[in-house]
Amino acid sequence: VQLQASGGGLVQPGGSLRLSCAASGRTFSNYAMGWFRQAPGKDREFVAAVNWGGRITSYVDSVKGRFTISRDNTKNTVYLQMNSLKPEDTAVYYCARDRREFRAGVGVQLSDYDVWGQGTQVTVSS
Repeated sequence: VQLQASGGGLVQPGGSLRLSCAASGRTFSNYAMGWFRQAPGKDREFVAAVNWGGRITSYVDSVKGRFTISRDNTKNTVYLQMNSLKPEDTAVYYCARDRREFRAGVGVQLSDYDVWGQGTQVTVSS
């Protein structure tokens, strides 16, 4: 399985971006997917996750109400819609696949995920 993240870029504060993560393989719909981010000099942190069926989501408090995670299992793709972006959202964003099939709920720890994409840079600056 490989994950390919895209959609990052430079945006002004208050702007929007949509990240995409395309997965190879035929079992995408069996796994929860997550987005994490890592700012310079900081640890990688959980941002959002969606369960295998797309109905259960979880967000870190700092992005609630601004970011929306979704998935399209027919396209093997997970998305992160980011609105009202702030400078503190600047980071490399990574998508990841849950290590467990058909998990009840979603994982929010790095250790819950075992397949990672290459990351896409998001910079929020005027």
